Amino acid sequence: MVGNHVADLVGRYGQGSDLPVALTDYIKDRQGYDYNEHGQTGNTHTTFVPDEVIDRFCIIGPVEEHVRRLRELEALGVDQFAVYLQHDAKDETLRAYGESVIPAIAETVKAKS
Repeated sequence: MVGNHVADLVGRYGQGSDLPVALTDYIKDRQGYDYNEHGQTGNTHTTFVPDEVIDRFCIIGPVEEHVRRLRELEALGVDQFAVYLQHDAKDETLRAYGESVIPAIAETVKAKS
């Protein structure tokens, strides 16, 4: 689904904008991507998203990795993030964020009112 967001940004700001080339290159071939299998175990087109995009723009792995990456992003000035539950383990991910990730980062991040 990030591909849709990137495509919207490219449409709004143009291919030569300040968007990272890794993202704009990634969406060039998205017309052939089948969203019916998106986020599902056994997805037949997992190679569509290159490792570089995953490493730079996604947070995956155990809770500790999510906390580490979110703190890293916070140090860069990021003060908001979104959790996408478009995969097979929705309940597990939501539970992990509610029980572990959010409490861990709440120690250092204060909500804006």
